[in-house]
Amino acid sequence: MLSRLWCRRKGALRRFSVGLIIAAAAWAQEHAAIENGLRPPVQIETRPEVRWKIGERMAHYKVPSVSVAMIKSGKIEWAHAWGGATPSTLFQAASISKPVAAVAALRLVELGKLSLDEDVNLKLKTWKVPASAAANRKPVTLRGLLSHSAGLTISGFPGYENGVMLPTVAQILDGVAPANTKPVRVDIEPGTTYRYSGGGYTVMQQLMEDVTGKTYAEIAKELVLKPAGMKRSTYIQPLPAALQAEAARGYDGERKLIGGGWHNYPEQAAAGLWTTPSDLARFLIAVQKGKLLSAAMMAEMLTARHGSYGLGWELSQAGTADERFAHSGGNAGFRCYAFSYRNRGDGFVVMTNGDGGSSLGSEIVRSVAAARKWAGLGQELKRLHPMSNEELAAYAGDYSVGEMKVKLSVRGEGLALTIGSDLGDLFPESATRFFSMENGIPAFIFERDGSGKVTGFQAGRLVGTRVR
Repeated sequence: MLSRLWCRRKGALRRFSVGLIIAAAAWAQEHAAIENGLRPPVQIETRPEVRWKIGERMAHYKVPSVSVAMIKSGKIEWAHAWGGATPSTLFQAASISKPVAAVAALRLVELGKLSLDEDVNLKLKTWKVPASAAANRKPVTLRGLLSHSAGLTISGFPGYENGVMLPTVAQILDGVAPANTKPVRVDIEPGTTYRYSGGGYTVMQQLMEDVTGKTYAEIAKELVLKPAGMKRSTYIQPLPAALQAEAARGYDGERKLIGGGWHNYPEQAAAGLWTTPSDLARFLIAVQKGKLLSAAMMAEMLTARHGSYGLGWELSQAGTADERFAHSGGNAGFRCYAFSYRNRGDGFVVMTNGDGGSSLGSEIVRSVAAARKWAGLGQELKRLHPMSNEELAAYAGDYSVGEMKVKLSVRGEGLALTIGSDLGDLFPESATRFFSMENGIPAFIFERDGSGKVTGFQAGRLVGTRVR
């Protein structure tokens, strides 16, 4: 009897061990595919596939460290870091602070302390949104603050070097020394359009402190960080001395250390979260599973308002199986990105400590998407529209975009793009539309006059006028 039980146990242990070996082999294979499969945003049909290793791209973008976390089936499947970081190293989340702050504010709505659609001045005590003719008697609301449609100024914040006196939130909102940004004011009628405003989230920070009587860091810990299991995260600014040895230092685009190692952000709700990819993954999972908000409030949060922004999130693929919520972040010396599928438990977080980390992170996300076969996050396949050098020369010249100078010149099968420095090539996909293989450069759509002469271009929101 005992021998039969022992044999059964041995068999179960053997099957368990084999399962672990198979899982480890699968992880190693995927890990290698991701690590060696970084790729540009566009692949030209007739050219060999371009693939890079993460180490060479870190060197290319002058990024010292990268840390990532992978979510699968509602769990953190694995986390890994390259360079000088470990998976537990703290990074600045920058604007990914905003969706965390948004969830905290929405929890206060569910607790009855705030309302999405009332005038925020009714509950602001320390500071009030000043009256403005542009407001056209429309109130600034929490819904407007969360969706960047409150008509408020100040897109982002540069932060403050270590050792510099930090302003109060009220001083930031009024643009009073030692604040280093202009006043936050309404200069567009609230509710009429989307305009990204870190200033709006700073108004929300003051509102949350006024209605609770607590510091913002305490509010966020109580309402989001602790219930989501984010034990290695804090909004405290400056970062407590006990945590500083565990924090990544930030580097600029030339791999020069940011003064003091990083900047401090008293604009905590907008940019002040210190965290790890694994903690941000825990936050995404908590949102996926509806652990922090009711189903009705989740629906409010993940519904696009103006454009593709909901209440704290960038939204995409609405109404499809690939519906996603996401946010990017960029502070001095730090770049990061986090996204999650809404209706299945998958997602990914990448954090870097270099100003070149946005482009690097995009390449990593495309590698992950290819390994996981995630739709809508991979490369675009483009076909070249063949042009002779004489035809390309019609687009070459000098253009102005406001005070910015853009130079285009014939190179190879396309046009060399120079804006202060060489930004790579633009390739023709039609007689009027050119694309770039570099991250972050939108398509260039050219315009001609009645005689057929190229007179300018539009590239995303930029409009260029030919001057020579």
